[in-house]
Amino acid sequence: MCLAIPARIEKLLPDGAAQVRVGEGDVLLDISIILLPEPPAVGDYVVVHAGFAISRLDPADAEETLKILREMAEYVQN
Repeated sequence: MCLAIPARIEKLLPDGAAQVRVGEGDVLLDISIILLPEPPAVGDYVVVHAGFAISRLDPADAEETLKILREMAEYVQN
């Protein structure tokens, strides 16, 4: 099973890469942005799958999706 997750671009890197943050955590991931039709900007939300940004996401939709994922994780832990 595969899962694509929303992430916020924190920093653009050379060679078609970016650092992103998922949720409010401290962990930053380096991902490829070469599959996006237009270059993203810092602060944009993207959908990340297998280390690649596959599309941009509206900030409100990203926050709602992250909220649902948090709720699902809490449910599974209890």
